[in-house]
Amino acid sequence: MMAETTTTIKISRGAFQHVESELYAYHDTKKEIVRLKNEILHASPVRDENVGGGRGNLPGDPTGRTAVLMVTHRRVEQLERIVEAIESVVERLPEKKRELVKLKYWTRPQTLTWDGIALRLDVSRRTAINWRNEIVYAIALKMGWRRLF
Repeated sequence: MMAETTTTIKISRGAFQHVESELYAYHDTKKEIVRLKNEILHASPVRDENVGGGRGNLPGDPTGRTAVLMVTHRRVEQLERIVEAIESVVERLPEKKRELVKLKYWTRPQTLTWDGIALRLDVSRRTAINWRNEIVYAIALKMGWRRLF
């Protein structure tokens, strides 16, 4: 199934690198989603504590606060789509390809070269790189990137 994916879509080098950067940032993205959701859930209206005084220094713009919350909500949705695409592809990978994702993108600090990763997986360097390409293309396809040149 993965091999079919690599032949049916083409993506630009920039798009390829973008997907790879999302793979590297996967765990941070999950943390960011939690942070943003907490920010939305715990956002409270600004109270006017300036009883009987002059003008307060806090913005009293409910429209502005609503706009910020909406943008934050859209950001959460975008990040969730990215995480879902990555998880959907990685969960269906055979064990060795899942291990490649862990070794290449989720191990910090990254100390292995492609040769080291291939050695750990007991495959050739070329095979490891081909697997990486298949995984990145599958994620790009899952994210809805059909043909990006």
